[in-house]
Amino acid sequence: MKRICCVFAGVFALAALAVLAQAPQPAGQNVQAGQAEQNEQAAHHWSIVVHGGAGVIARTALGPKGDADYRASLAQAEAAGARVLDRGGSALDAVEAAIQVLEDDPLFNAGRGAVFTVEGKNELDSSIMDGSNLKAGAVAGVTRTRHPISLARAVMEKSPYVMLAGTGADAFAARVGLEQVDPSFFFTEARWQSLVKQLQKHGLPVPPRPVGAPPPPTSPAVPVAQIPLKFPVDESADAYVHGTVGAVALDRAGNIAAGTSTGGLQAKMPGRVGDSPIIGAGTYASNQSCAVSATGSGEYFIRLGVAREVCNLVAFKGMSLQQAADQVIHQELEALHGDGGIIAIAPDGQMVWSFNTPGMFRARQTEGGKVEIRIYSDEP
Repeated sequence: MKRICCVFAGVFALAALAVLAQAPQPAGQNVQAGQAEQNEQAAHHWSIVVHGGAGVIARTALGPKGDADYRASLAQAEAAGARVLDRGGSALDAVEAAIQVLEDDPLFNAGRGAVFTVEGKNELDSSIMDGSNLKAGAVAGVTRTRHPISLARAVMEKSPYVMLAGTGADAFAARVGLEQVDPSFFFTEARWQSLVKQLQKHGLPVPPRPVGAPPPPTSPAVPVAQIPLKFPVDESADAYVHGTVGAVALDRAGNIAAGTSTGGLQAKMPGRVGDSPIIGAGTYASNQSCAVSATGSGEYFIRLGVAREVCNLVAFKGMSLQQAADQVIHQELEALHGDGGIIAIAPDGQMVWSFNTPGMFRARQTEGGKVEIRIYSDEP
């Protein structure tokens, strides 16, 4: 009988505990829980990394003025993204803002300042990815949209697709209200003279000067940085990387994002598409691993799936972000005879870059810290 009473007492005690657990908590406890959650969210410090291309970048080639100009441009792009993050904006907004600045800067091969195809036209590619939900957007062969990065984002947010190309992409941009420009908007004399020089060197016909371009100068244009690859795409021609741009960011909510924009290869065949608009090759972002933007010999980056490969090593092999980046760039990419570099960021605040060329235009900052701007490989 005593045993039965003890059993019933235990059952009643458990039932009472269950009722207490389900009962509403006092207002003070709810407030404390809410504050704890807010404090956890506020623990994230924003960070941003930007790049403007990787290649054979020498101090002697840039000169003091070129060095200063590139550093100033990188600082402006980084600051544009940092301002977004500092006022509580999203990583996606910061990436777009930073890349827009670089697309408008003629020093870089993206937007205004893009290289020309063999037919003398500018064909622009871009992509963007949101690490919080794996949504992505990309465009290729754009010729009339001022900011391809914004068009890539519009594809992600305002269409059921991931990628649009060519005239269809530009038409979509116009429909959603993105700024449209005449193709001559992207013309720069330095890029045009560089194309002419390369075509003449290889005995190829020089196309007519683009309609709407300003008249030829009476004196030669000051060339932008010409960056020959160690391993050209066709293993014989003089291929160049002219400053493909990209950004990765972490916001205070703990979300990450990545974006990339480019004009592609100089003197490329019309319609050629590299890694920049390819999700998983030139751009990738996931809150479960990292966000990556790449630059370099695009065909190799596509074959290896560089951006996703870095994130896979972090997610599935437990590598640090720097270890993963270095393995992909210095081992896997070089094994294919590809060259270039990446920038990457993780939800825990890790910011890295890795490249197998003598230089890479790059900058980074974390909340409360100083801006770091680097160009050459001997700069940490």
